[in-house]
Amino acid sequence: MTQPRAPLLAPDTNVLVRLAREGDVRAFDALVRRYRPKIQALALHLTGRASDADDVTQEVFLRAHRKLDQFEGRSEFYTWLYRIAVHRAIALRRQRGRRTMVDVDDPRVERALEIDSGGDPQRAVLLRESYARLLAAFDRLSPTLRTTVALVALQGMAHKDAARVLETTEGTIAWRMHEARKQLRERMDAPAERTGRLKLPTQAPDEDPLEALLGRLVALGPT
Repeated sequence: MTQPRAPLLAPDTNVLVRLAREGDVRAFDALVRRYRPKIQALALHLTGRASDADDVTQEVFLRAHRKLDQFEGRSEFYTWLYRIAVHRAIALRRQRGRRTMVDVDDPRVERALEIDSGGDPQRAVLLRESYARLLAAFDRLSPTLRTTVALVALQGMAHKDAARVLETTEGTIAWRMHEARKQLRERMDAPAERTGRLKLPTQAPDEDPLEALLGRLVALGPT
């Protein structure tokens, strides 16, 4: 009787890539397990829809598997993988059309409430609209700025790594982050029809609303 193959341990990514290119299915499965949570979180940030994030994530790994023989190792594997994810998420969002507002049942809002409401229904009610406004400001950024914020602020990439993914320079990444923060502050400080200037119910007196936004969006991703 054929014995089941033991799962691969957690070797270096380069080793897994080499084995996967040689046809080792277990090696590619290990790469999927290693990077899927991050790709899923990035796709959710960029598309704003759980179903779209699932579609993007699935397609990223299908494309990566099909084109693995084209990966020449000139950059890190995760850089190549993230680039596929960014391009696909932006294309899908463009197909869906730009949304002018965030639904209160946006999955990012729901996940933020799960993390920050502490199970308190009253607190959740107070937070829901604030989170929707925060995400609306994020979603209104241009694709270039939104992607840069997602990689640097939400995925925790260094400027040099984000520059490799987006095929630009570190200086450009720094400028984009500066411009994105400026636009986010302007939109969050703008008067709203019902709620006025943005302030989170759980925000400390001296806490910057923008940093509160980024901190809460970070919490939506995997640890």
